[in-house]
Amino acid sequence: MPTRPYTYYDYTISLCPECLKRIDAKIVFENNNVYMLKRCPEHGNSKVLIADDIEYYKNLRNYNKPSETPYKFNTKTHFGCPYDCGLCPDHEQHSCLTIIEITDRCNLTCPTCYAGSSPTHGRHRTFEEVKVMLDTIVENEREPDVVQISGGEPTLHPDFLEILDYAKTLPIKHIMINTNGIEIAKDIEFARRLKSYSPDFEIYLQFDSFKEDALYALRGANLRKIREKAIENLNKLNLSTTLVITLQKGLNDDEIGKTIEYALKQKCVRGVTFQPTQIAGRLDNFNHETDRITLTEVRRKILEQTDIFTADDLIPVPCNPDALVMGYVLKLAGKVIPLTRYINPTDLLDNSKNTIVYEQDVELHRKMFEIFSTGTSTEKASSKLHSLLCCLPFVKAPTLSYDNLFRVIIMQFIDAHNFDVRAIKKSCVHIINKDNKIIPFETMNLFYRDEKRDYLEKLRAQTI
Repeated sequence: MPTRPYTYYDYTISLCPECLKRIDAKIVFENNNVYMLKRCPEHGNSKVLIADDIEYYKNLRNYNKPSETPYKFNTKTHFGCPYDCGLCPDHEQHSCLTIIEITDRCNLTCPTCYAGSSPTHGRHRTFEEVKVMLDTIVENEREPDVVQISGGEPTLHPDFLEILDYAKTLPIKHIMINTNGIEIAKDIEFARRLKSYSPDFEIYLQFDSFKEDALYALRGANLRKIREKAIENLNKLNLSTTLVITLQKGLNDDEIGKTIEYALKQKCVRGVTFQPTQIAGRLDNFNHETDRITLTEVRRKILEQTDIFTADDLIPVPCNPDALVMGYVLKLAGKVIPLTRYINPTDLLDNSKNTIVYEQDVELHRKMFEIFSTGTSTEKASSKLHSLLCCLPFVKAPTLSYDNLFRVIIMQFIDAHNFDVRAIKKSCVHIINKDNKIIPFETMNLFYRDEKRDYLEKLRAQTI
């Protein structure tokens, strides 16, 4: 009897990577990998690696928690996902993180840029436009978890500080600035002004690599000294910072462990976010057949390149387990204690079991007692620590603060090649666009940027 070379596992809806039309897709296991197989009537068959760890992929559904929706939807469901974004009532997750692009302009022209920004691209949003965008987020979320001010390069906006002043008047739990760090490196007084917005304020700092060739490939310039100076200034102020690494296979994926170890030594750094390159926007030095890297490959390389984490420490994020991995550690008196391994996945999904009391865990309590008994930890209590642990249960740790937290996040932004409608419906990282619609990050870059809207209308017309 003829046998296929793979094991059929599942079915989903994807996109043709050429024409972006919705097409059927199979999820199959072959040679210890997970692939997506699909066929477009016009452009033929395609096959893409979506995971190199079958057991991890199969375990994703154990972390899929009930959907949390926004208080308001901004569009109707008419054409079908992903052609109705805004958010439509068929979306299955509210905005855990909402991005506001206050400008199209940037002081770099990076070879890799999902927004296609440059010194001459587009324009700044007006202050009034930005206020409406922020107000829209609050209207949808009431108390937004995280709002990220982005661009382009947001620090170039002439009303940048006034925008932050306004944002701080709103009931936003945590504000982030997505920046390349050039202005922070140039002027510590500017960094000091940013520090004044703390607490509940963070720098999301483009970092990428220690290597000159990788920085040129991704950013078009050797920015290492600028990044080092920016981190030096941020350390002086202890201004909460996340290092953000855009990953490309064979370019900087050999530095994953080195980056985590470096970040743990920086006073200001609260974590590292690894973002595999999304095939969208400007990609001058990228070949999708050789350079794309999957979420599970990044996870495996973290485990291979560090001795901090075990497989139990890097788990799916329940709001969108297909696209997000999280790992948390506590930094206590120079020691690093992995936290995520102590979480039972069923506790993440059951609100009746949503409190972690560290003192009740014998092993962790012993380690903490040893550390605290030295008298070296004098951190003030922080009632908001639990709110910064994305999708983890409530944490009772009255002696700890955000300074004690370190997180590693893998954030895979799905593109047309690995598009899976199941994951898109659970997307929780969103962008508010110029029409004040709230769009999942992935579909924004595929369909909803200015130059792509006309083609989206053609696709919509074909669904009627």
